[in-house]
Amino acid sequence: MPLTLLWQALGGLGLFILGMKSMSEGLQRIAGERLRQTLEKVTGNRLAAALMGSCLSSLLQSSSAASIIIVGLLNAGLLSLYQALGVLMGTGIGTTLAIQFIAFKISQIALPAITIGVFLKYFSKRRRVVYVGELLLGAGLIFFGLQLMESGFAPVKQTALFQTIQHPLFNWRISYVLLGALLTFLIQSGSAVIGIVIALAGSGLIGFPSGVAMVIGEVLGTSLIALVATIGGTIAAKRTAIIYCIINVVAVILVLLSFPLFLQTIQFFSPGEAEFTVTTIGSTDSHLGLSRPNIARHLANAHTIFSIFSILVFLPLLGFFVRSAARILPGIEGNLDYEPRPKFIDNRILNTPSIALLQAKNETRRMASIAESMFEDVVKQFYKYDARRTMRIKQKEEALDALQRDISNFLVSLSKQSVGQDSFLDIPLMLQVISGLEHIGDQNEAVLDYLRRKKEDKIIFSAAAMTELRNFAATVGDLVSVAVASVQEPGHDRLSAGTELRETVTQLQENMLDNHIKRLTDGECTVTAGLNYSDIVGGFSKIADASMQIIKSEREFFDASSSGGH
Repeated sequence: MPLTLLWQALGGLGLFILGMKSMSEGLQRIAGERLRQTLEKVTGNRLAAALMGSCLSSLLQSSSAASIIIVGLLNAGLLSLYQALGVLMGTGIGTTLAIQFIAFKISQIALPAITIGVFLKYFSKRRRVVYVGELLLGAGLIFFGLQLMESGFAPVKQTALFQTIQHPLFNWRISYVLLGALLTFLIQSGSAVIGIVIALAGSGLIGFPSGVAMVIGEVLGTSLIALVATIGGTIAAKRTAIIYCIINVVAVILVLLSFPLFLQTIQFFSPGEAEFTVTTIGSTDSHLGLSRPNIARHLANAHTIFSIFSILVFLPLLGFFVRSAARILPGIEGNLDYEPRPKFIDNRILNTPSIALLQAKNETRRMASIAESMFEDVVKQFYKYDARRTMRIKQKEEALDALQRDISNFLVSLSKQSVGQDSFLDIPLMLQVISGLEHIGDQNEAVLDYLRRKKEDKIIFSAAAMTELRNFAATVGDLVSVAVASVQEPGHDRLSAGTELRETVTQLQENMLDNHIKRLTDGECTVTAGLNYSDIVGGFSKIADASMQIIKSEREFFDASSSGGH
């Protein structure tokens, strides 16, 4: 294979990917922000979720990029597992629309589209026209790159590489499926990979069945990208990616088991014969002149039929998969679920204020459990610093932030309803409680950061200082437990117990600071270690203050209840 033709094939691939990126950016700028806003508001309807997924992947020209965005929305708590699965399943339809566009291979318009696109993008002053130019430029580069790839790949049939691909090992369909998955994972774009497959098949390097196997392998690659994107993410994101991967693996297995029937279905819905080969008139090279004019449409239809098959078979089972999520990937901490989205509140119930307030209280109790668990994890870092535990603490902080936002918005909306006077007074008290719980989360994260700095900077505390800190943390932990108990079991007066513990915390803090100054004076403690020590003590003291505020707010509930207000 001449080096010139190799560079032609690689250059064509580069232009193709550049075109995909340019076209994607043009589409996103024309309609991207509106689609993202709609995606965040997507309802629980599975068909609506799938439709939004198809729109997103069409816009991005990549189901892989769409999957990564969906994982991000999951981590932020903007989508539920049910919604995210529906959106992910719809991304295949969106990708197939992009592939159908590529499959028409209108190479005659490639250069005119590039010319017009460049003119509009770089010489127009209107923003929307510039975006349209970017879209046209991308479309032209896609078709021109595809044409160059096919021409560059054609002579490969004469090389040892082609003989390797024809090895019996590669005749196994699963080999081509895995090759398609690997290419998708490496290139990070399903549409780009199928463009490469179309070029390989169009040049005769691979046959129609092998091309189809690589096309369905693209779906597995997309699943793997989504799975990798969840590393360090929430438990909900991991469950979603695993279920999505299981669905695609099962779909691929079903298709491979009925592969001859699948090929016949593609032939039925596609024009002409896939393997039909023509020679370009006027070509001086028999290899460069060969082409398969119909195979691109066949491969695009293969992806379309596979995507529709997956939607029809698995979308009705979405509820079953969501219910099975906890069994597929159990929670890290037993029954504690710190997914960063509400479990109890529902805006549809706002018209029934008594039930809505009860929902908000249940969500607040869940938030209190997460805050207490987060504090316990932070204290464990004193004894053994664990990077995995650090990741879990940060996930809980994200959950507390998301819950504060959502519960606050819910309560504000509820306050605008015709609620009773008693319920109306409850709302500001609940807002104080959730603000206190979120503040506990913030200070937990701050203490964690001080401990991380201590470890990274190799700061050593004296045995006496460590003993004081652990005792101090234990006492603050008792106060946090009282605050959480007051949220979990309203109606019990815990103000006296909380006040006593807060006084103990204050006394301990004063003694610790006195001892700390003495160690600094005696040279037993460095300035850096002393600053880090003071920061940790201050963080725990702020947690104690927030806990005490929660107890006081709950005492107001108690007083109102005792006076017959509820």
